[in-house]
Amino acid sequence: MSKPQDRMVYQRPDGKWVNHRNDASKASSVHSTQKEAVSTARQQLRNGAGGELTIKGTNQLIRQKDTVGKANDPHPPKG
Repeated sequence: MSKPQDRMVYQRPDGKWVNHRNDASKASSVHSTQKEAVSTARQQLRNGAGGELTIKGTNQLIRQKDTVGKANDPHPPKG
């Protein structure tokens, strides 16, 4: 289930890459490369409460999902 602080990175029709927070009506930032957009989204999630980052490819299909959290996770996964 998507939370308000989760972020999505996708490509606009004009070729620019967007870092978008799920509960926002506007993009948080716009970048010329996907790498820049993903890096910014990860940093914003780390600085905030953490959340899930969804990355879409140029075909608008989900390519990757990552959970980004605070550095001090009280219940880290085992193994």
